[in-house]
Amino acid sequence: MSAPQLAIVVDTEEEFDWSKPFSRAARSTTAISAQALAHALYDRFGVVPTYVIDYPVATDPLSIDVLGGLAARGEAEIGAHLHPWVTPPNDELVSTHNSYHCNLPPERERAKIISLTEAITHHFGRRPTIFKAGRYGFGANTQAALIEQGYAIDTSFVPHVNFGGDGGPSYIGAPDQPFWLDREAGLFEVPLTSGFIGLAAGFGPQIAPLFDHRAALALRMPGALAKLGLVARSRLTPEGVSANEQCRLIKAMVARGRRVFVLTYHSPSLAVGHTPYVRSQAELDAFLGRIETVLRFFQRDIGGTFTTLTALRDQFLAASAPPNAAGAS
Repeated sequence: MSAPQLAIVVDTEEEFDWSKPFSRAARSTTAISAQALAHALYDRFGVVPTYVIDYPVATDPLSIDVLGGLAARGEAEIGAHLHPWVTPPNDELVSTHNSYHCNLPPERERAKIISLTEAITHHFGRRPTIFKAGRYGFGANTQAALIEQGYAIDTSFVPHVNFGGDGGPSYIGAPDQPFWLDREAGLFEVPLTSGFIGLAAGFGPQIAPLFDHRAALALRMPGALAKLGLVARSRLTPEGVSANEQCRLIKAMVARGRRVFVLTYHSPSLAVGHTPYVRSQAELDAFLGRIETVLRFFQRDIGGTFTTLTALRDQFLAASAPPNAAGAS
């Protein structure tokens, strides 16, 4: 795997007001049809994105038709994305704490994973093998539930980030490249691309806790380090991150030997007014422009290729197979 590879993962979910408390009543999925805007780009670049879908999407007829059609034509992969507040069983308190499904009792988390998995299997005709935790809420009991339900790939980890400020997990110290969560059970992790840029980017992992530390944030230390050009934490996403910064992140990580990248965004960002990142047609045009610029940079300037999560896992399996495995009978 010498040439860098990039996969796209779309958090495919219902529309809700990000500034308000979580609600079970917010279940609209009108933005699904807008995914065609991105596919106009993907078709040109030969990109096959992975749509990790949540329960409202998995049970909506139009969403099933649109996304199922893409999957049937080989233009997309379908995975699972768990938003616990809109996934049955629905008898826990809706709160910020419980929005991280890793905070639910193990049996409740497991029941919701089963419910979502069965809904996708029923409506899309194929059992999902890719999972992404809602709000990145992968916890101590999530792995066992995924293995039980036959998942082969997880893509919940956000390296160098601590979501503990409002009850979420910490990924400080997590690898920023794919690895086996459980090799024997076959569960593979493809983390999102999160890393550092700046003159001292190489020291980023060592000081990663600072970027989410309450006192450091109050003193605006992360912003000061970024302004001085020393080190800034960034992610590969068109949501709130300029194309230039994303390209700088890719370039910096490739220079440090990284070869696998995951670009991600939320499906409602492809329609005006659903997320903080796209509030007007001009912002939507700019959003699509950022995706196109990054894909072009990755292909032309980096010499990278586009892949899928499934293909990545297959490559790692092949690389770790015994030399005589192919000829074994």
